[in-house]
Amino acid sequence: MSTAAETDFLALTRRAAEAGAAVLAERAGRPATDTKSEGGDWVTDFDRRAEDAVREVITAARPHDVITGEEYGRTEPEHPSGTEWSIDPLDGTTNFVRGIVYYATSVAVRDDDGTWLAGAVVAPALGVAYYAARGEGAWRVDASGEHVKLTGPDPDTDGPLIGSGFGYSPRRHVGQVAALGALMPGFANMRRLGSAALDVCLVADGTLDAYAEYGTHLHDWSAAMIIAEEAGVPVLRPETYPGWAAAGFINFDRVKAQHVGD
Repeated sequence: MSTAAETDFLALTRRAAEAGAAVLAERAGRPATDTKSEGGDWVTDFDRRAEDAVREVITAARPHDVITGEEYGRTEPEHPSGTEWSIDPLDGTTNFVRGIVYYATSVAVRDDDGTWLAGAVVAPALGVAYYAARGEGAWRVDASGEHVKLTGPDPDTDGPLIGSGFGYSPRRHVGQVAALGALMPGFANMRRLGSAALDVCLVADGTLDAYAEYGTHLHDWSAAMIIAEEAGVPVLRPETYPGWAAAGFINFDRVKAQHVGD
């Protein structure tokens, strides 16, 4: 696919993510919630409205593309183009509900051979957005409009930090905690911030040195992983090694060796 086409995909990806984030920015007070599955795994009206907004932008421009979103699942037109979009309208729902400002809308697109072409992660409460297109680099833009090219973490930093996360199943917690302990050698400490997409973006901008989490979904990491890749950060996607998502200065073989039960 041409660079021009990928740039066009990036523009649409950014518009779609910004549309979802604009819905999240309307938050005032504590939103009403429903429970998805395990205790504490919430969904709000904002999740659904934000996904509606993202889908509207994409389908208006590309009505024949497949869209997979966290809230509404996969929708496939009668004559699909082969291009597929991945949406997490609100990554960090628990943070959003609790008034913690670390959450984002995440949108990514891949072609018919599975190559990820562009991704955008927009965090309205933080006033920051991350974006990347294949072969075009990765960038961070803040509320002032300043664009900063991302180059990943410094390999010589003192006190390296790893980011991670935990699911909602008490049974899985045990395995995740044990696995994280096995991954800690080489790191001074860890951070659990509550949004996989933003965690990977923090590796891309050098705030964190690595990230590893078991049990994430496509929509959690799809946009952030291409942002990290374009920042020069090595990544491990669950689609290539089932179970684990990882990025940064971390031993991927050690990650793969950790077995976490469901």
